[in-house]
Parts: sequence; structure tokens; C-alpha cells
Amino acid sequence: MGCSLFALAGCGADEIVSPGTSGDIIINNPAPVPTASPTTAPTQALVTPAAGCPTIASTGGLVDEGLTQATPTGTYRVCALPARFTSSDTLPYIRGLLYRINGRVEVGSDRGFSSTGTTVTLTVQPGVILYGQQDSYLLVNRGNAIQSNGTADRPIIWTSRDNVLGLNDDNNQQQWGGVVLLGRAPVSDCSTGVFNTAANPTANATCEGRLEGAAVATPFGGSNAADSSGSFRFNQIRFSGFELAPNNELQSLTTGGAGSGTVIENLVSFNSSDDGVEFFGGGFNARNFAIIGASDDSLDVDTGAIVNLDTVIAVQRSTTGDRAIELDSPNVADRTPSNAIPQTRFQVNNFTFVMRDGAPQVVQARGGAALGLTNGVINAGTNHCFQIDEPTTLAAIIGVDSVVGDCPAVDPIRGGGGNSNADVAARINAGTNNNLAFTITLTNNVVNGAGETGRTAFNANTRSTFFPTRTYIGAIESSAALTTIFGNWTCNSSIQNFGSTTGACTSLPVYPV
Repeated sequence: MGCSLFALAGCGADEIVSPGTSGDIIINNPAPVPTASPTTAPTQALVTPAAGCPTIASTGGLVDEGLTQATPTGTYRVCALPARFTSSDTLPYIRGLLYRINGRVEVGSDRGFSSTGTTVTLTVQPGVILYGQQDSYLLVNRGNAIQSNGTADRPIIWTSRDNVLGLNDDNNQQQWGGVVLLGRAPVSDCSTGVFNTAANPTANATCEGRLEGAAVATPFGGSNAADSSGSFRFNQIRFSGFELAPNNELQSLTTGGAGSGTVIENLVSFNSSDDGVEFFGGGFNARNFAIIGASDDSLDVDTGAIVNLDTVIAVQRSTTGDRAIELDSPNVADRTPSNAIPQTRFQVNNFTFVMRDGAPQVVQARGGAALGLTNGVINAGTNHCFQIDEPTTLAAIIGVDSVVGDCPAVDPIRGGGGNSNADVAARINAGTNNNLAFTITLTNNVVNGAGETGRTAFNANTRSTFFPTRTYIGAIESSAALTTIFGNWTCNSSIQNFGSTTGACTSLPVYPV
């Protein structure tokens, strides 16, 4: 029925390719406190369509596309987003209303390497549901921001057309693009091919990466480590990572040059066909991630990103998934020099990784990236727990402490690129209170059992003041903690049940008002 009518139809195609691992993202400020909203749990009553679309200031406004066909949760009015938000706007929560991401939707225009301040801010209210299909993704340009702040009982949901129509099961993926946040913090991979190094830190005074394949050049990166791309709290990103060409996919959340003023907390990535999240350059602290069912890496960090993550769950599907962590600085397979600065530096504290049998390994680091892991539990399956490539990466290890795993008896730790297995094992085992021949006693996949509870925690606060001092390892100390930390802003599936009252990942929550 064309581009404007009733069956959640989409039209048009941007030539986008996905964020890759080469340092280019490939596709064709302190945050205000979120406005309070009702915290009433969802009800099963079907929604009826909203009366109309709200008014926004951006050019073109919201396009009223009429009503959806009947869905398992009712009938909605569909409001299509403009191709670009040209003014600071708010997408309000209105019962019975969905926002459609129509192709490539941008927040603001790129404001340059040395710009300051924020021009356009998109605010998304708690409870809002946005959906896309195939070529759809939302991109926040450098020098602009998003304030997508749900609440513990009303998350913001980014999902696919098929999810709205109730057509999905717990194995679906690759149904739309994802969310991309770009900023003006330093990156190590420069699109010109001229890199900064410790020996020559000003070789490229305007080093920036590029979103390759777009019709208009879309750069990221800058010189402001404290830059802010906004705030992203209590969000679910479902069924993302549409493949537009072999090995070219979007993941749930991609950042490029996002600085320390960016806030990312309480994030669910569900069934991304590529990585759960990928961070290119920049640097920030983030907490409370649930990466469920990613088909590639759960956490992919590279090109000079300096990131601390606290409290992370990664659970793979039984049939798909690569590493829990892939770390590069930069990818020396196709980049020189490997000593480009800033050096990637990635630390994770209080984590639980649940791997499928047949993944290549749980953690791989290479390219001179610095890795720090504290207070972790690895349910490794048949997979090797660590592979550390190149002596520079081995020398850069920050520390691995209070980490346990049921790693295989033969070569639980591997070297590569000039590192022997013994060299890497000696470095990993030099940490305190590690046990990679541990008997896993987790319940509900991620909740500590008696074995995990008996382990001594490492004081991660000595590694980063962002990390709290805790007395337990793993992400989830108890069943009660699963509800307290993750709870109703997550969604439930056969892959991981959080006991969330917002319901299944294959359905949409319906609130009474």
C-alpha cells in the first residue's frame, strides 16, 4: 500500500554497510535526569490506536502513516520519523502509538572535529517503542545528542517490524539496523591512513574515522575526550543487525568517538545478528549490560576505545555466537602501525559469560590492546577461555583477578602472533584468586551458586574508581539481585529469563496509561 499506509510497510533504501572490525564503522554531555513517569507494570489489555501523531519542530515533522494491521498487543497508530531531526525534539510516550524509523534517520548534522556544544538533542520518553526494518537505523551525528532515558519499569524499546506484528521467536535476528552514537573523542584509526603514535603523537592532528558507504561522508572522532553524545539509559535493542552484504552488518549499539560525557546504563541487546555492542575509539564508563543471543561477539572494542564496563551478562544462543570479548588496538591484520594511539583499554568488572559449545574462544585480545578483567565467571562450554595475540598485547594486560571458569583441560589459555601458550598462561595465572578449572554452580544461567559464592572478590576500585568495592564475583550475587539489578527493564526469553514483568522479548509491553 506504498510508503505511507497501514501494514507497517517500509520503503526506500540507503546504501549502508555495517560497523566492521577494521576501525571504520561501515554503514551505506552530562545527561539531564529523565522526567519521572508512571511505573505501573504492563497489563494484558490490548491497545487502541492513538488519535494522532504529536507535533515536533524538525523539518518534515512526524508523518502519520495511519494504523497498523491488528497485532497481538492491539492496534497502533504509526508515526514515521523524519529523515533528519533538525531541531531539538521530544518523542513522547502515547499509549497506542509507535514510531517508525524510516531508513537512515539522523539526529542533527555533523558539526566537525573541533566543534563545541550540542546543536540538536533528540529526547525519547520512557515507554516509547520505535521500530524499523531492513535498511532502518538511527544515527546521532557528531556534535549532537540523544536523551533516550527509560525507567526501571518503563524501558525504551528499539525493535523490528516483525516483533511488532508478533511474528518472531527466540531465534530471529537481522531484521533492522540498530543505533549509532557518534562523538568528538579521540580515535586511533584515521580515515586518511596517517596515524598518531607515541613517537609522533601529532602526525595527524585531525584523526577521525568515517562511516564508509554512506552517500554523504559521516565522520566521527575529535580531540575532546570529555565529549558527550547524550544519555542512553534503560533501553532494549531487539532483533538488530540486518545484513546488507556478506559480513557487513549493524549491531544493536555502535559508538564511534563517544566521549566520557556519554552515559550508557541498563542496556539489553537481544539477538543481534552481529555484535551485541561495538565501541570504536572514544572512552566512557558504562554499567548493567545484558547481551543476550548475539550471533557474533557480545562485546567488541577497538580503535582506541577506553571503556570500563561494570556488571555485564553475556549469554549466547546454543546455535550461534562468537566470542564474549573481542579486543583490538587496532586490528593488526589490516592496519599499520599496531602502536597507533590512543591505545585501546578495556576493563570489565563483575561479569558472567555463558558460552555455547563451538565458539572459537571466550576472550581474544590483540593489536596491543590493554585488557583488565576482575570478578568474573566464565561458563566456557567446550571453548578455550583466553587467546592473547602478539607480545605487545601480552605486555599490556592490566590484570586478570578473581576470575573463574570451567575452561577445557587442554590449552585453556592460548597464545598467538608470537606468544606461546605457556607465556600467556603464566601472565593470566599471575593474577590473584583465579581458577580456570572451576566447577560451575550457576543457577538460571547467571545467578551465583555455592561455588561462586565461596570465591574471594578482588577490589576492582583499585583499577578504576568507577568500579564499586564488592564482596562477590560474577554479575549476579543472588536471585534477588537479578531482579534488583536487571528486573523489569529487561525482557524474557528461552535464552535468559529475567523474571521481567514487561514480558517476553518476542512481544511488546502494554501499559495501562
